[in-house]
Amino acid sequence: MPHAIRFDKPGGPEVMHWVSIGLSEPSEHEVRIRQEAVGLNFIDTYHRSGLYPLPLPSGLGVEAAGVVEAVGSEVTEFRPGDRVAYAGGAPGAYAESRNVPAASLVPLPESIDLRTAAALMLKGLTAQYLLRRTYRVQPGDTLLVHAAAGGVGLILCQWAKALGATVIGTVGDAEKAALARAHGCDHAIVYTRENFVDKVREITEGKGVPVVYDSVGRLTFEGSLACLEPLGLMVSYGNASGPVPPFDVLELSRRGSLFLTRPTLGAYTADRADLLQMAGELFGMVASGALRIEIRQTYALRDAVRAHTELEARRTMGSSVLIPDQPE
Repeated sequence: MPHAIRFDKPGGPEVMHWVSIGLSEPSEHEVRIRQEAVGLNFIDTYHRSGLYPLPLPSGLGVEAAGVVEAVGSEVTEFRPGDRVAYAGGAPGAYAESRNVPAASLVPLPESIDLRTAAALMLKGLTAQYLLRRTYRVQPGDTLLVHAAAGGVGLILCQWAKALGATVIGTVGDAEKAALARAHGCDHAIVYTRENFVDKVREITEGKGVPVVYDSVGRLTFEGSLACLEPLGLMVSYGNASGPVPPFDVLELSRRGSLFLTRPTLGAYTADRADLLQMAGELFGMVASGALRIEIRQTYALRDAVRAHTELEARRTMGSSVLIPDQPE
């Protein structure tokens, strides 16, 4: 019988438990996957803590890769033995095996191994829509990327650099600064010892940047607005330091008719054609060598408590994956 991580009440990492689960045959539009690797993402901690409430009891995790074991009667796109991956949808990826809607899956090219796919899908698709759709980066643009040494941050830095942009990133220490620079970040600001607003203004000769990608939230939101040029776009796509407090929308006009958006991957991939196009572009960037996906931390899935503890303590860099046990 397969196992999974479940939790019955919101709270810290300790609320998660490793349990046996029953798994039915896939419904007519579902696929059963033997999951070989599961992505670890900050949104998992938001679900667990209750910041993004879920009906309880619940599973966790929104990203994984594995091999198709069985398909529902109406599924024609996949068959047993296919290598697939997914990101988004209902939480529950922290499992050895799982039934998922076929429409949420993408087939994996041979050039992408399963662990890389699990580290790539959510973060890489997020980077794709941020850089190509939320704000379409052009050669010569200068961008500010917070958490530049994180999983999404490293992909953003590399992809933006490949598009011809100058990348300014914020990081927590010198080691993370070196990692960000090695992945395309032109200016790595250590925010614990430098004022990132002052540094951005210095780098841009007082002009500011046209777009800020901010996954940190509460601690960086006001400063991010101060880094924007007139008509600039503030992209708030995460809350690693906590949610942004209530905000006076008139502040956008005072700072130069700024724009503010809070995008989600689900909205950008709601149409399957968009999902497949985005995944294809992402896989192409990896195949070309423009994106290097480095898994910096690997945990057993049953050790999800430790993984969440280290993630929230900012002791991780780049991408992390959880490795399920093989079901009996």
